Amino acid sequence: MTLAIQLPQAGLRRYGSLLSPMAWGALAVAAVVVLLSLFAPVLAPYDPDYVDLNNVLAGPGGQHLLGTDALGRDLLSRLMHGGRTSLLGPTIVVIGSTVLGLLLGLVAGWSEGWLGKVLGRLFDLLFAFPALLMAMLAIALFGKGLFAPILAMTIAYVPYVARLTQSLVVAERSRPYVQAYRVLGFRTPWVVLGRVLPNLIPTVGAQSTLNFGYVLADLAALSFIGLGVQPPTSDWGAMIEESRGALLGGYILPAFWPALVVVLVVVAVNVIGEELSDRIGGKLS
Repeated sequence: MTLAIQLPQAGLRRYGSLLSPMAWGALAVAAVVVLLSLFAPVLAPYDPDYVDLNNVLAGPGGQHLLGTDALGRDLLSRLMHGGRTSLLGPTIVVIGSTVLGLLLGLVAGWSEGWLGKVLGRLFDLLFAFPALLMAMLAIALFGKGLFAPILAMTIAYVPYVARLTQSLVVAERSRPYVQAYRVLGFRTPWVVLGRVLPNLIPTVGAQSTLNFGYVLADLAALSFIGLGVQPPTSDWGAMIEESRGALLGGYILPAFWPALVVVLVVVAVNVIGEELSDRIGGKLS
């Protein structure tokens, strides 16, 4: 006799077909920014650190499409190269927090005893520390730069993924297909990693997409107050900070362009994340 077990279909196919036009537009914006950043060494018209004192605070024109900053550096080139640093940090944070959050959430959700309760209290404790505050504490310990904020924010965003994963596992644990596998004697690691985890990835992926936008804004804020990426490295937040003097003198473009890119990328990522959440059937924001 053959026992047929009906498994839930994992993947985004069960949550809808095509994205909305707004989501496609957001995806196009994000893709353009990522591609320009990745290929900046090839596409950028100038060296991002090249100082040209004869073209200080020049407006947009044929030689400099977006103008120059207070040191005569080409703004378009600095934006493209700055994207490599500005996008790298959130990517590492999101990957690290998602992997750790998934593992801890799986353990917390599947454990019915003291271990699940202890991990739940740990998540609550981490929620009490804002990401920016934890990043500042890490900078005080390890110094300015990219390493300390990335480490701190990875830890700070773990409970967002872990708590979501825990609640999903608790709900999934009582489903008939899981009970059937347990009755048939399948090992717990195989059931959890091979059958439960694939059904969690779409929802967790939507939350992680939203987290990317939040982390990008947080890291840009740290660079703006001088605690993140340090000059002369190109970074969107650092570019805004470097343009404060020019802004006070009435030159808005050196600060406007990096601020605009940050806003566009954060909004685009949030639109994509919200769209994924809606398709999956849960508001995660």
